[in-house]
Amino acid sequence: MYTTTTTFIVYILFMLVIGIVAARMTKSLNDYVLGGRSLGRVVTGLSAGASDMSGWLLMGLPGALFLSGISEAWIAIGLTVGSWCNWKFVAARLRSFTANASDALTLPDYFAARFCDKYRVTAVAAAFIILIFFVVYCASGMVSAARLFEQTFSMDYKNALLIGAASTIFYVFIGGFLAVSWTDCVQATLMIFALLLTPVIMIMDCGGLDVANQLISDFNPDMDNFLEGMTLIGFLSLVGWGLGYMGQPHILVRFMAAGSVRGMGGARRISITWMVLCLLGAVLVGYYGVAFAQKHPEVNVANPEQIFVIVTQVLFNPWIAGILLSAILAAIMSTLSCQLLVASTTLTADFYRKLIRPHASQTELIWCGRATLLIVAGIAYIIATDPNSGILSLVSYAWSGFGAAFGPTILVSLFWKHMNLNGAIAGMVVGALTVIVWESGNFLNLYSIVPGFVFSLIAIFVVSKLTLKKDDASVALFAKLERQFWVEVKDR
Repeated sequence: MYTTTTTFIVYILFMLVIGIVAARMTKSLNDYVLGGRSLGRVVTGLSAGASDMSGWLLMGLPGALFLSGISEAWIAIGLTVGSWCNWKFVAARLRSFTANASDALTLPDYFAARFCDKYRVTAVAAAFIILIFFVVYCASGMVSAARLFEQTFSMDYKNALLIGAASTIFYVFIGGFLAVSWTDCVQATLMIFALLLTPVIMIMDCGGLDVANQLISDFNPDMDNFLEGMTLIGFLSLVGWGLGYMGQPHILVRFMAAGSVRGMGGARRISITWMVLCLLGAVLVGYYGVAFAQKHPEVNVANPEQIFVIVTQVLFNPWIAGILLSAILAAIMSTLSCQLLVASTTLTADFYRKLIRPHASQTELIWCGRATLLIVAGIAYIIATDPNSGILSLVSYAWSGFGAAFGPTILVSLFWKHMNLNGAIAGMVVGALTVIVWESGNFLNLYSIVPGFVFSLIAIFVVSKLTLKKDDASVALFAKLERQFWVEVKDR
């Protein structure tokens, strides 16, 4: 216990030091929100991956594999394809379009600029959606942290929740985007180390690959069947996770913060390689967790989402276990920090600066961002106080909401010149409402992001076609942004 505690304390202190250093370089709202658009390809690639793969990577996903077998790996396959498409088709264009559309710092800012929305209806709608779903997303990160501290230190859930949330909030509060991005690189390195090492040790502990596979087969011969119990709806629900990437604000903001369009190709290769290796490791931990449980019947795996924690505590010496368990904290902190930052800057940049204090100083805006961060964190904390909250269920709800509301809107806005203000509003509202209604009714057992994404696309095209005027300023702006994008591409 002492060694694990020491490891955690050292890790958290290191993150805080990075936050303090970043705070010294944060002089304006642009620095606090996007780090001055100065991220290199390595930081862009790793921070995008780390901010994406939250605590569910080491807890939720292995838990799903542990319960249902290899068929749950379709989630990982769908995510990989979706992430690659997001990097390939959205990243460079979004970086260019946001920089050249009034230097938009946030997604709501971009929507207002892209569709020449002088009344900022799109910005308000987007900001409202961000706040609704990010509160849920942040709550999932806090639950993950609480589960980690609860299992590792035998703590009361509420005390574990408080410590886990406070660990992240402080360095984001002082350092802003640079602190989040720099710590993401450290956290990404720790995560991939843990996820590559752990399944290897698990298999060796069982006596080799053949023995491990036999233990799993003896427990359930269908665990290795990729199509076990699979229906068309089930398949679409699993791979449909990949649709969510194009609408996740905490990932898209990494593209917006990149130093230039030039580095996107290299950043994509770094990020996708990291992601594939991490997802593979998480899948193997969950799958061979079944063999581990058969080999160690004395170990109680009451909560499948804690299989990684249990394995590290049993198979590794306390110092190594402390490092590996810090990887879970890294995954949690990397995503939660970015989510809190995006939510708070949305309130600051799109409400306070635009609607309340348009002439506020940069120092005032930074402190406003810090204050709203505490507000968002407080609401998420209240949601997370329910000890029965499921990590994967919270993540899936928020992921679906963002993917359906923003994914089609972002994608179409970057490629179709005839998309207009009315189409953008319709797409966001229809996508968000579809997810909320679908989740409440659980229709057809189909993951809500699939109908939400489809209905949002339909709304965008139909409403834009019906309401587009010949002299719509957004059409001319699109042509200008498109030309500038290709200039930047040719400069690479």
